[in-house]
Amino acid sequence: MIFWDSSAVVPLLVDESPRDALLELLRRDSSMIVWWGTLVECASAVARREREGALGAANEAFERLRTMAGEWHEVLATDTVRSAAVRMLRVHALRAADSLQLAAAFVAAEHDPPTLEFVSLDDRLSEAAGREGFRVFRV
Repeated sequence: MIFWDSSAVVPLLVDESPRDALLELLRRDSSMIVWWGTLVECASAVARREREGALGAANEAFERLRTMAGEWHEVLATDTVRSAAVRMLRVHALRAADSLQLAAAFVAAEHDPPTLEFVSLDDRLSEAAGREGFRVFRV
């Protein structure tokens, strides 16, 4: 299983780089783990592109999102995730939403980061994940 940050999910929904590399990763391991807020973050990214006129097929992107959300595994918002997110903020230079992503991955890995691969297009989040011990997929 692989933990997918929202930034890595968005190119799967809209035709943006590095979509091909991410699709290959998904073919290698289709068991996606995501944070509970990923659906909302991805919907926001698609809607923003639609508003800005940068996305012609928004309905298709939203349909792909619905399909993916029906198949992925979500780490729910719990006190454990929140506590881990606060720790992440103290240790790493992250924004609140990114700390929740990393904390969700930490919980999904059952507090043993080397057991889980982590994919994100956010350099700061990827760096923090690597420092936590996750196997970070670099695109």
